[in-house]
Order: sequence, then C-alpha cells, then structure tokens
Amino acid sequence: MSDDFAKNGILAKAIPGFKPRDAQREMSSAITAAIKKQQQLVVEAGTGTGKTFAYLVPALRSGKKVIISTGSKALQDQLYNRDLPTIVDALGFTGNLALLKGRSNYLCLERLEQQSIGNSQLEAEVLAEVIKLKHWSGHTKDGDISTCHQVAEDSTVWPLVTSTNDNCLGSDCPCYQECFVLKARRKAMEADVVIVNHHLFMADMVVKDTGFGELIPQADVVIFDEAHQIPDIASQYFGQQLSSRQLMDLSRDIIMAYRTEVRDQAQLQKSADRLSQSAQDFRLSLGENSYRGNLRETLQQQQVQRALVRLDDALELCYDVMKLSLGRSTMLDAAFERATVYRHRLKRLIDVSIPNYSYWFESYGRHFLLALTPLSVADKFSEMIREQSGSWIFTSATLSVNEQLSHFTERLGLNQAQTLLLSSPFDYQRQMLLCVPRHLPSPNQNGGAKWLARMLKPLIESNKGRCFFLCTSHQMMRSLAEEFRASMTLPVLVQGETSKTQLLTQFISAGNALLVATGSFWEGVDVRGDALSCVVIDKLPFTAPDDPLLKARIEDCQLKGGDAFHEVQLPDAVIDLKQGVGRLIRDIDDYGVVVICDNRLVMRPYGEVFLNSLPPASRTRDLSKAIAFLNSRPPRSG
Repeated sequence: MSDDFAKNGILAKAIPGFKPRDAQREMSSAITAAIKKQQQLVVEAGTGTGKTFAYLVPALRSGKKVIISTGSKALQDQLYNRDLPTIVDALGFTGNLALLKGRSNYLCLERLEQQSIGNSQLEAEVLAEVIKLKHWSGHTKDGDISTCHQVAEDSTVWPLVTSTNDNCLGSDCPCYQECFVLKARRKAMEADVVIVNHHLFMADMVVKDTGFGELIPQADVVIFDEAHQIPDIASQYFGQQLSSRQLMDLSRDIIMAYRTEVRDQAQLQKSADRLSQSAQDFRLSLGENSYRGNLRETLQQQQVQRALVRLDDALELCYDVMKLSLGRSTMLDAAFERATVYRHRLKRLIDVSIPNYSYWFESYGRHFLLALTPLSVADKFSEMIREQSGSWIFTSATLSVNEQLSHFTERLGLNQAQTLLLSSPFDYQRQMLLCVPRHLPSPNQNGGAKWLARMLKPLIESNKGRCFFLCTSHQMMRSLAEEFRASMTLPVLVQGETSKTQLLTQFISAGNALLVATGSFWEGVDVRGDALSCVVIDKLPFTAPDDPLLKARIEDCQLKGGDAFHEVQLPDAVIDLKQGVGRLIRDIDDYGVVVICDNRLVMRPYGEVFLNSLPPASRTRDLSKAIAFLNSRPPRSG
C-alpha cells in the first residue's frame, strides 16, 4: 500500500509531476488500517498533504463498497471528473463508479409533462424554456440539469420541472420506470465507489425510513472530505424546517392538479390561492429587511401571531378541500400528504416550549424559513454510525483548535475515533508572512471601512491587486468595495455582482484585481500561483452574538456549567479563520501575505489560540515589511 506513494511507486509512474510526501503516505496507511479494522478515523491533513489521493488509493484498494461525501456539488464534480479517474487509471481499477446528486438536480419527466399540459398559467418566457426542455429530455441520458446548456442555471423554470423529497410521487409516478433519479440510484446501487455531497448524505440519512427517499446505498466505507462542515449540516437535517418556497410549491401543485386532472373542483384553486397569499402576508409580518432572528421572541409579536393563524388556517383549508378529491389524481394525493406533513411541522415549530432546540427564522427577499435545530447532534450522529457498521473516515485541512481535535469529535459524538494530525508540507516560514498592522480601528467602529481602505490601499496597489479581501459581514463588504472603487484604479470585484465561478474567472484573467467578498469565498476556493498573493481579513470571524442558534448553544453550554466562550464561540471562530487564511498558500511555489485587521489577535489572551492554530509563518506588525515581503518574491522553483 505505502509503495503506491513511493518515489518509484505506481502513482509516480502514472501521474506526471507526482512527488512522494511523508504526510500523504502516513494518512493513507492510517486509512488502510481503519478500513481493515472497521474503525472511525479523524484526520486533519494540512493544505498540500494531497489528502484526496491519500484516501482514494486505500478506498479503491479495499475491494469494499465505498461512499465519498464532499462539501459541495462543485467539489463533487471535480472529484468524479478529475481526481478519481487519475487514481483509477494509475491503479488499473476495474470497479464501477457513480456520481449521485440530490433529487432536484435531475429533470422530473412527470412534472415537465404537467407543466406542458397546464401551461396556461406560465409566462411566455418560461413556457419557451419548457418547450426547450421537452426537446432536451429526449436526448439526455442522465437528466442532470447541470449538463443542459440551453437553459440558464438560475432560470425560474427549474423548480417547476424538478422534484424534491416533498413532491416526488415515488412508485405512484406515471414516469417511474424512466425516472432519472431512479436510474442514478440504480447506478449507485451497482457501483463500488459512489461520490455524493454532505447535504445529500444527511438528507438521505434522515429519510431512510420513507422508502423511495432512500437514494444512497449502504456502504462498508464512508469517507467525508471537507468534514469540518458536517456538524452544522447535520444540525440542519436533524431539526425541522418549513419554508415559504415549500408552501408556494404546494400551492402550485394543487392548482396544476385542478387544471389538469380534477377540473370540477374549483375550491382547489381558491384554497391554493389563499395559501399562497397567506404565505406572502406572513413574510410581510416579519418586516421588510432580510434578517435571521429568534423565532420564540418573534412569535410573541401580535402581527406575526395573526399572520401565523391565517397561514395555519389556509393550510388546513387546503387539506380539507383536497381530502374531498382523494384517489382522483396522483399529484393531488401527493400534495395532500405534503399538506399533512406541513401542518404537523408548523404545529411543531410554533410549540416553542421544547428544550434542547434553537428556534429561529430567516426572512430574505420574498421568502421566509422557520426552523428548529438541535443544540447538539452528538447523540443522533453517533447513533446513526452505530446502526451502520463499517469504517467512517473524516478529513479536512481545518478540524483542530490549538492542535486538538476534541472540539470536532465531541460535536459529532465520535468518542471511539482514532485521530491523526498531519502538518502541511509547505514551508510557511519562507512562503508566507502574517501581518497584524498597528493603529487598527477597533472592531465595529464607525467609519472602520474608510480607515481600513485608506490603510491597506498602498499594500494592495504595491501588489498590483492580486488580493482577496475577506469580510465577516455583507455590510463591511459593501462599504469597503465602495471605498476602494472611489480611491483606486485597479479593478474591484464584489461578491454577489455575478456568480462565484464568473467572479473567479474575472479575477484570474484580470491579473491585477481586488476581490472583496464574504462567506462563500472563505473556503472551497483554490487560486494557485501568482494570481493571488495577498489575503486580507477584516476581523476575527466570531459569529454575531445575536445569531439565534449561537445564543441557544451558549445558553445550553452555560446551563451545563461550561465556559461558552472557550467551548463554543472561540473554536468555531478559529476553524473559520483557518479556512480564510488557507486561501493563500495552495501550492509549493505560492508566496504571499495574510493581513488580519484585528488587534484582539495580539492584545487578548485568546489570541494565542488563534495564532497556535494558524500555519507557522513569520509575523510582523509593520505594513511596510509586508509590502517589502511581497516585492522580494523569490523565483519559482523548477
């Protein structure tokens, strides 16, 4: 096994430029042992370890059924289309491979047919896209909507012609045998290696008992890459949620069933319209702004209570009206079942007296989400693992806090797990400088964006852009972008002004751009070489103290006699900061400066925990030294 990674091993012979790495061999050996002994293993593998190959080789060598879950659909596609074929070719692996995405990523032939029949309610533009999709449906082999280039990925037609766990008709569907989801699932059942993503994996675990909802086959080995995301994603799926999108979809399907199959029941249209209107009214009762708040507190407001009663009544009316026509339409029968589920879910969400859960809501645009989330998923997650024997491998570049993995293992209840910490092979002392400038504004200070823009302009201009400015809030991102655009001639790109993929393409092709971003650019972004040589972070990424889920976790920790800051807030912020800093050095020849604009890193005792968790780079408080470091870049090796 270890010979695969040797200087003259199989990988070196098959992959141009492959270089043996001790950490990669160690990780691969540990995974081999965990698979053999059917153990749980948690591995933090620093950037540059080559963790993908380190788990793919033992997975393919094992001869067992393997599921690999990663953090996003983009990483899933990369793994399936680039990394996996490389190792398959190198090892001469002859097993079957499958890529499995969530239900809503595949065209639903039945919903497409219903939209074609009942098209009188569609706008001309959407109807034209339905016609394009009818044509495409006759040619596509797998129905994966990401491969349909005739219709834009953000088109409003997609929710109308794809299914969800809620609205799928299952074996009652007239198109059941031709179903693309069913075909993808059959391929996965027959495959030796299946690539999925965390959201699909967790959603599937939760709906295992609903028969058709089960998409992912049982496996002997489960590997989670980007495993740092698992605790938060598991929290979503072990809780309960109800959204305006679900209610609007239900309303649309009732109307569709009325117009195509139950035309003598005009009450269906009226009850569906009332549900749609009640959902919109409830959204308005939450206020105009996009906001995430405490559902317990919000439900005490009279206007919210009144809107909620009307919403509940509208849902009940839909239920009563549909009940009169049961058995006449598969679509209506499925809608009736959903209405039943949503009624129970709504009652569960507004009973805010149940302990050990956070009750929260989100309002955004014309939509809302009501949610309850368990404060701990340790018991449920560990029970899920116990019920399925085999090996469970968790790996990421960012799992440890202060060189300890206990924060991660405790959140998931992985008490039996073997653990391994592997340092990055990169020479951070040579490749990277960490700068915490002097004379910084205090966090949240008024005018802070103007101050930071003025302070950092010389550094960014001296570096000819090639800089990510990662912000902890949308407000700071917008303010900084405005300041930089007013004061610099370099191109300033801003998250949200176009798609993430498009922004990265523009950033790299410009060669001298500043990208100001938040959330989604802190992780999963891989820009190598000279295109990116400076990462600036506006402040330590502590979650906002009024975040309802964080508040509930803090209260729960305090009730148990714990130290909420050190057990909840600090570890979460450390892992987020590690992700942000990790955007800079992605390769052995990368070189650059990370600037963190937060005095707490050097002035507060807990700053040491952050510093101990970051790569061991040289440090300075002098911005002029950071500029000098960037200007003295050594020639690239090789």
